[in-house]
Amino acid sequence: MLVICLDLEGVLVPEIWIAFAEKTGIKKLRLTTRDIPDYDELMQGRLKILNENNLKLSDIEEVIGGIAPLPGAKEFLSSLESEFQVIILSDTFNQFAGPLMAQLDYPTLFCHDLIIDKSGKISDYRLRIPDAKTKAVAALKKLNLKVIAAGDSYNDTGMLKEADAGILFRAPNNVVKEFPQFPVTQTYEEFKTAILAASDKLGR
Repeated sequence: MLVICLDLEGVLVPEIWIAFAEKTGIKKLRLTTRDIPDYDELMQGRLKILNENNLKLSDIEEVIGGIAPLPGAKEFLSSLESEFQVIILSDTFNQFAGPLMAQLDYPTLFCHDLIIDKSGKISDYRLRIPDAKTKAVAALKKLNLKVIAAGDSYNDTGMLKEADAGILFRAPNNVVKEFPQFPVTQTYEEFKTAILAASDKLGR
């Protein structure tokens, strides 16, 4: 049996923090895992900015309410789910994901949690486990499942290397150059073709 593991932001939906940066005008909030490989460094920087600007979870939720899946993403995901088991492995947070999962017909999602204080501020974050994407793929393989993983950022490359096959989707040039072993796709049609090609090699 074969499982497809997909990243969420940048693959199926827009980057939440970039959308929030555009709303607030805070340029440093545009930084994502495409730019900074160290996730804790990235998140600590975000939390500091939120605190300095008195921004709360509700401010981010307002922006998320206006985000729609990337054009063609829902159809692409539905097509994959008709042929494979699909799991979304994301470094987003449960507090962010609800409205987006509803628009994608509630696929299976593994992600993290935010710690919210009584005033509604985001005081910290809690990882499900460190390097959760890579460890999830490793666990699936231990269940005698074959895994194709796909993403676009530094924090996806661990699971791509751990998987039986890895694919980059709309990854920035810096990630593509550092990880030339992975095929690069730009459209959902190319993406689906690459997944089918990989699954054929794995003997689906």
